[in-house]
Amino acid sequence: MGLMQRDQVQTSRERVPVVIVGGGQAGLSAGYHLARRGVPFVILDAAQRTGDSWRMRWDSLRLFTPSHLDGLDGMPFPARAGTFPTKDQMADYLEAYARRFALPIRHGKAVKRLEREEGVYRLYTDEIVYEADHVVVAMASFQMPLVPEFARDLDPGITQIHAGAYRNPAQLREGPVLVVGVGNSGAEIALELAKTGRAVWLAGREVGEVPFRIGSFWGRHVLSRLVLRFVFHRLLTTATPMGRKRRALRGGGALIRTRRHELAAAGVERMPKLAGVRSGRPLLQGGRSLDPANVIWCTGFTPDFSWIRLPVFGEDGKPVHARGIVETAPGLYFLGLYFLYAMSSGMVHGVGRDARHVADTIARSMAANSGETFTAARAARA
Repeated sequence: MGLMQRDQVQTSRERVPVVIVGGGQAGLSAGYHLARRGVPFVILDAAQRTGDSWRMRWDSLRLFTPSHLDGLDGMPFPARAGTFPTKDQMADYLEAYARRFALPIRHGKAVKRLEREEGVYRLYTDEIVYEADHVVVAMASFQMPLVPEFARDLDPGITQIHAGAYRNPAQLREGPVLVVGVGNSGAEIALELAKTGRAVWLAGREVGEVPFRIGSFWGRHVLSRLVLRFVFHRLLTTATPMGRKRRALRGGGALIRTRRHELAAAGVERMPKLAGVRSGRPLLQGGRSLDPANVIWCTGFTPDFSWIRLPVFGEDGKPVHARGIVETAPGLYFLGLYFLYAMSSGMVHGVGRDARHVADTIARSMAANSGETFTAARAARA
């Protein structure tokens, strides 16, 4: 069905002052802070249940941040300090958070198109066109799996799966596994597979590892207090030269939980980066070919903003904003992006500050346009 025909079917329209796109931690944070300021809004979430973005990750995943840093504003994470929640515990926490603050989430509402017409933002879903003065795009940078183009040249008998679709070893064929990408996901998945007795190769450039166990005394105090709370949240921001330099670098960081010696002890064989495909088999830099039964691509994700039909992107395809506020499109905001303001912006403990800043901006704009000012009670809630 073409756009013209689809729009004819979409006769139902709903006017809402603020629409938040995305019901993950960024969207829930935005909703919490808007509600405290008395701003009416709805959250549109493509998932069928709050927290599904966490539930759909691999079964054994645990967070790298300790539980005392995994709570959103207004509700601590319900676990003993220093423990590391599972992905299902995180999903359940987000669901409980939305329920506790009665956040108005509309599940199963994927936004297919965002446009601005006659001074109003229009968000097209399958059944309803939402009209709003303010739109908060609260989606992470990790939306579309990245896989090299030469993956299509691999022998069709090789099972290929991206880390975003990996759940557990039962998904794979019998035989050796090539894990591509030596980030934290690749290392943890490779270690899990090696413990099943499979032959596992881990290919990619060498990365470092944090010099302490994250569950140790140094991990709890140095990682939590110095790295996550100070360096990632205060020092590495777009307001500091060091932060701007780090933001431009991108790239993955050191291994956090998995150690190189653990990989070696489990039998994981380290390989150089992949160079391409030869005769249907993965080709490593240096000329060696491998013969795996399975390939798991731990090669990252990329954002997908193709549904936003607005001139708000730079030459690199990323939204142009200042702390999430798009100056060229008044009323449009972004949250949850990598390094939106600080290194912590894409992390649970950092998203609240960004959401509060965006909520303040929206509330001030609405008050100015209506000729109102904050009441003392509303200012106290904020």
